[in-house]
Amino acid sequence: MFKNLLIADSGKGHVEEMVCMLRDLPGFRAARINLLHVVPEQGSVDSEEHWGAAASLMAQAVGRMGLDATEVNSIIRNGDAKQTVLKVAEELNADLIVMGSRGLGRLQSILANSTSQYVFQLSTRPMLLVRDDLYVRHVNRVMVTVDGTGVGDDALKLACEMVRDIPGGLLTGVHVARQDLAPSRGANNKRDELLNAAVQRARSFGVEMKPMHITDADVGRGVCKAAKDTNADLVVIASQDRRPLVARGLVDLDKLLGGSVSDYIRVHAPAPVMLVREPERS
Repeated sequence: MFKNLLIADSGKGHVEEMVCMLRDLPGFRAARINLLHVVPEQGSVDSEEHWGAAASLMAQAVGRMGLDATEVNSIIRNGDAKQTVLKVAEELNADLIVMGSRGLGRLQSILANSTSQYVFQLSTRPMLLVRDDLYVRHVNRVMVTVDGTGVGDDALKLACEMVRDIPGGLLTGVHVARQDLAPSRGANNKRDELLNAAVQRARSFGVEMKPMHITDADVGRGVCKAAKDTNADLVVIASQDRRPLVARGLVDLDKLLGGSVSDYIRVHAPAPVMLVREPERS
């Protein structure tokens, strides 16, 4: 399922624990591990000290994760962490980026120059974000969002592929509506149709998905409530990539400062969040 992981490790948080959990899953066991540490731009004297410390930190991380050092592609780069993670992900053609996060809100993230928030908004590749304040558990219960617009098809497929290979794995598909819709005459309401279609698609991947509906004026809050109610170990969400090509190198301020559902879930979900970026549907 995943063949080329980029682990952006800062030596803090629960990223390494998450990697160990993922390595227990069949879809991750054969994946190549690329471990990245970025040395901040410093003067020449400080830079040498930072590079030595980075090499030591990387070796310790490999040991803590129980990996064979000869099978890990350890990468140390000098520069701005935000841009470097994105650049290395492109160079390696990584199919998943794994990063830690302090769980800062939108404005806090901008003021704190948050690397994970920047990558979360700008990467076009799947990304797994592990907050520092979460207790990382073995992945058994996966929750995926279902919105019915066509966005989320890849996220549902990915979630099914993960759960299918987990003995006793459980998948819940949650649809959040801002208000309940009355069913049309002689027909199911729209939410039931959306969830039924998602259940059928999950079955096409060999997975029985439990449908769940939440009504909440705040979609992000509804998703987080569903994740808490289902005791999810991992939340898989989709987000449209609606940025024009000329703006790919800029932070999407309207998402950072506005009501971005994915950003709310990033900060408040009770489990690690896997974001699957999907093209905007016309």
